[in-house]
Amino acid sequence: MNDLSPRPVSEPEMSSAEALHPKERRSRRFAWIGMAASVLLFGASLVVLWQIVSEIDVNELKAAFTAASLRQIGLAVLLTAISYSLLTCYDAIALRQLKLQVPYRTTALASFTSYAVSFTLGFPLLTAGTVRYWIYSPKGVSPGRVASLTVIAGVTFWLGMALVLSWSLISKADELASLVYTHIWMNQLVGLGAALFVLGYMVWVSIRRRVVKIQGWKLELPGFRLSLAQILIGAGDVCAGAGVLFVLLPGGHNLGFETFLAVYILAVMLGVASHAPGGLGVFEATILLALSNYPREQVLGALLLYRLCYYLVPFVIALAILGAYEIRNRIRAARLSFKPDDEELAGEVELGGR
Repeated sequence: MNDLSPRPVSEPEMSSAEALHPKERRSRRFAWIGMAASVLLFGASLVVLWQIVSEIDVNELKAAFTAASLRQIGLAVLLTAISYSLLTCYDAIALRQLKLQVPYRTTALASFTSYAVSFTLGFPLLTAGTVRYWIYSPKGVSPGRVASLTVIAGVTFWLGMALVLSWSLISKADELASLVYTHIWMNQLVGLGAALFVLGYMVWVSIRRRVVKIQGWKLELPGFRLSLAQILIGAGDVCAGAGVLFVLLPGGHNLGFETFLAVYILAVMLGVASHAPGGLGVFEATILLALSNYPREQVLGALLLYRLCYYLVPFVIALAILGAYEIRNRIRAARLSFKPDDEELAGEVELGGR
């Protein structure tokens, strides 16, 4: 006999979006907003850059690109080397905080190659993290430790930038006001805010051990001494990086280095926010707008040389080093794989001789 009694109607299955926790939905919403803002910033910068470049004389640009003296190029190469040397200290500080014993030659290799690759290709968490894991994993460093190292290195970068930005905005507020068409009090206010951020962070990590939790993942931040080292090294790196472009600018610009630092940091920050590889397009547009009172062809020529010195040459060197590193590992692995067979053959010869 058929059962004709009414059966309960099951509720429709919830979609994956509805099944998400409210916090997860909120974080996804913010991620989409951040991505949209980055795309908008990148697109707007490309439009501005195109409008600026379209008015430039190509012949004058070629002349400006080739007008750099050997002294300027030599100083740019030297400052690039100093900047990348200081970047190796980012990893050294992070390894010390994580209590990992890794030889400095390995640290220098991982740091230089990871930054040179990520600066050019973008997506630093992915590209730099992959290169770091490739080099650090044979030394027993786990993927979680590599992620922690990358985060601590990022903190070093932002602390150094905040310190230099506050110094530049406060000390040269009047010159920056005439350069980027802002008010002196606004520059001083932003500079004071950056200084208070650095000071507040130092006090925060000095009172007691600070542990950051991200989706169940814990990271202990460095204390006062290591944080102070982070700030000084990060500031030195930012100044060296800015110095590369500064020495390549055409002579007679009468622009002070302290004033230029704030412009450079603003361009770097907007480039990072755009998620474009190396801030390409966004960085150039910001510099050209801020230095609109100077000959555009000469400034753009300096920017092209800066890209060549600080991004392209280190990227090529890093690829060559990584290739040599992989070849050496392959040869070493091949020798180890053939070693047992050689020992067995030697044993057989010995037994046959007896």
